Amino acid sequence: MIAVAKQEVKATPVQSVVYKGTTRTVRDVTIQWLSQAGKDPHGAPAYGLRLFTVGPGGEIPTHSHKYVQTMYILSGSFECWIEDPETDTIVDRRIVGPNDVVYIPGEEPHGMRNLSETDPGTFLCCIGNVTESSEDRSGCC
Repeated sequence: MIAVAKQEVKATPVQSVVYKGTTRTVRDVTIQWLSQAGKDPHGAPAYGLRLFTVGPGGEIPTHSHKYVQTMYILSGSFECWIEDPETDTIVDRRIVGPNDVVYIPGEEPHGMRNLSETDPGTFLCCIGNVTESSEDRSGCC
């Protein structure tokens, strides 16, 4: 068993995500890896629980990755969206807040932003690297 206080886990700024070969800037987001287990052939965890803090107006632009993820909103209000991978148009947009859950299948283009201009928002994100090999090494979003 491993037990650790959240305050002991380093918060690392998330600088960018890559989508369709283009690097996109992430705005005011940190990640804390609370737990992780296993490794795929590229060193990405097979399972991970992360805590994200998104500053006021912070944003994770549209991106995709092979792993599935489930986000549990702890605080704040977020706009979440998914895009059609062929047209890059938003096909679903939701506003979520505390105690809401968002599931993103692998490969689905998605993004989110904190709707508050004054307060940070937080969410837990559980990832499962369920493919045999993952090309995603970003460890983000």
